[in-house]
Amino acid sequence: MIAIIDYGMGNLRSVHKAFEHLGIEAVVTRNPKKIADAKKVVLPGVGAFKDCMHNLEEFKLIEPVVHAIRSGKPFLGICLGMQLLLTESEEFGRHKGLNLIPGKVVRFPPKGDLKVPQIGWNRIRKKKDVPCLKAVPADSYVYFVHSYYAVPKDPKVVATTTEYGVEFCSSLQKDNVFATQFHPEKSQGVGLNILKAFGNLKDNS
Repeated sequence: MIAIIDYGMGNLRSVHKAFEHLGIEAVVTRNPKKIADAKKVVLPGVGAFKDCMHNLEEFKLIEPVVHAIRSGKPFLGICLGMQLLLTESEEFGRHKGLNLIPGKVVRFPPKGDLKVPQIGWNRIRKKKDVPCLKAVPADSYVYFVHSYYAVPKDPKVVATTTEYGVEFCSSLQKDNVFATQFHPEKSQGVGLNILKAFGNLKDNS
């Protein structure tokens, strides 16, 4: 069973529906025991970094998230759920993240007619072999909605990059953690392939 963490923000229903469509059992929950008992955990996210961190603290979900990752079970971060894993964000000031992956979250720099936020389809380029991307063809298009992007300290964790004014990390993978800046649940066949691969990962906790 997959636990989709509910901290009062995010694209919970669409993520749950995507797993449901694939025939993969998933539950939306903020119950620490259900999260601990789950074979895999998903941290989705839509909204402001500071508000999301506040809600994780308010619902006492920081410890369950950290424990889930350190236990070794497959963990998926989506969009803001990826950014929250880093050390800090510069969104509306400077705010601490979970610091599970060293790095920072920065805003797209101004560049010509480039629109921020990036909304829509863009291409991902694979930088390393990752189990969740094995069924994803090279240079596939996925769906983005974001104004900020992650800059991991260690370039070896970068799984894919995408060009939007700058070349940025559009997904990362470290040990049992895979996280995407894009929305697999909104990325049609490519996204479903990613979620299916995640659902089929072995639990090494």
